[in-house]
Amino acid sequence: MPVAVVTDSSAYLPARLLEQYAVEVVPLYVVLAGHSGREGDDIGPADVARALGTRGQRVSTSRPTPGDFVAAYRRRLDAGADHIVSVHLSAELSGTVDAARLAAAQVGEHIVTVVDSRSAAMGNGFAVLAAARAAARGEDTATVAAAARDTAAATRTLFVVDTLEHLRRGGRIGHAASMIGTALSVKPVLHVADGRVVPLEKVRTTARALVRLVQRGVEAAAGRPVMVAVHHLAAPERAERLAADLEERLPGLRELYVSELGAAIGAHVGPGAVGLVVAPAATAPAQDHPQQTAHR
Repeated sequence: MPVAVVTDSSAYLPARLLEQYAVEVVPLYVVLAGHSGREGDDIGPADVARALGTRGQRVSTSRPTPGDFVAAYRRRLDAGADHIVSVHLSAELSGTVDAARLAAAQVGEHIVTVVDSRSAAMGNGFAVLAAARAAARGEDTATVAAAARDTAAATRTLFVVDTLEHLRRGGRIGHAASMIGTALSVKPVLHVADGRVVPLEKVRTTARALVRLVQRGVEAAAGRPVMVAVHHLAAPERAERLAADLEERLPGLRELYVSELGAAIGAHVGPGAVGLVVAPAATAPAQDHPQQTAHR
């Protein structure tokens, strides 16, 4: 394809789609027990969930280096691409986009277009998928980048965590906002707005919060054809229940992906977190989803 698509490891796209569209993934770094490793390659979600469940253990994350991106861009160019669209995790949540832009300046800004998805997890992943599908159709760089931006802007990302402490420690949510989750045993429903994690509403229990996630997802879909991702960290039963509820209540559901969050996002939301991402259904070759929903 004349336009190649690159992303970071926090997009959490299914491996089969990454392979089909030759999407290059640049890993973030996770620091656990004083040792830094690449997300997915060296450190997985089980490692993070175990560490966060151990008293005194701290987990942190860091962006890929500009050199990591330069190497990825050159691999795509050496493989035959003429241009690259690089789509990434919100700049409000990570320095990943800044590293990609530094790398683009080295490789050539006329060759590499960097897109800030202003989202996270499959909120970013669906933007990447839209870009990859546009590239597969032979669209030019501007159209591929626009597909990513438009999909990201139309995507809703919502989630519930067992505690806001991990988000507060990582600087992803303010101290005042984190107090919402401790006062009167409130369980906030959170979402990504303008690239940041902010409270959406307050409910009393986790069970009620999960009900509200489904209701909010139905509202976001608004009866239109949609793609949906359900994420979790060490909470597979919650995720499967949420996915089943959505399958029943979303007549326009075209693609459904259920997956555990990777180490980089998992480090900030903690065990027990469940998330929901709703995106407009993208134009895609029939072999991508031969049935109404593709589930993993």
